[in-house]
Amino acid sequence: MANRIKSMIGQIAQRRALRRWARLAKEAKDLDLETLRVTRGRARTMMRPLEQMIHVADSRLMLPLIGSNAIQQPLNSDWVYRPEIWRGPVSPRGISSAQNKAKLGKEATVFHDCSISELTLRQIRNTREEDLAPFGLQMDVFKFDGSFLSLVLNLPDDAVHGLKKKHLLRLDAIVEMEKPLEIFARLNIKHGPNTEQIVRELPLHEDEVMVEFDLAYTKLNEKRVERIWIDLIFEGPQMNQVILRDITFSRRPRAEL
Repeated sequence: MANRIKSMIGQIAQRRALRRWARLAKEAKDLDLETLRVTRGRARTMMRPLEQMIHVADSRLMLPLIGSNAIQQPLNSDWVYRPEIWRGPVSPRGISSAQNKAKLGKEATVFHDCSISELTLRQIRNTREEDLAPFGLQMDVFKFDGSFLSLVLNLPDDAVHGLKKKHLLRLDAIVEMEKPLEIFARLNIKHGPNTEQIVRELPLHEDEVMVEFDLAYTKLNEKRVERIWIDLIFEGPQMNQVILRDITFSRRPRAEL
């Protein structure tokens, strides 16, 4: 009963506040400047928590749901992973005029050698019916006077647990672009003092954007593997917008011959 009365009082107060601000909105053109300045300040103070509440509510109520980790993993996979940018909110959500080695969340770092950065990165909310990842990453590049641009993704420690030369490491991506460009994926595996590297070009012209890294062709020391990271290298990125709707990784043992 008490909760019901409290709810009714809250509804009455909300309706009164709404009527009051509707009246002030109509009277704004006739208010003296001092009153108008004070009223504007109060309105802005109220807008901040309201906008934050709406942002959080929209984000949580949109599909796919935040925290969803649904991944279409290949058959016989023994490890799958979606980096945090595509899985949940990161801080900061965006970077303007991104400098070299700027970080987005805990796992992603931007590298470039531009003298003046006209590069913006922003985490966006995926809302398309076919999206499995809750979030995407939008990259806007205007003038680009550097020689390279890459996004480095550090994979978690469990990516190296049980890693063998018989493994195939797979990267799946959903990519949108304003105009064509080339994107290369470079796998880096640090083992002891050495680092193995394999480079593959993403087949952006195909329906399924996927590359596999066959560790059998490396000199990997299975007993000394320390960490793994991926460089996404963008060739000719100037005056373009690239949206990475999803990035997932998986690994599976190669079929025995």
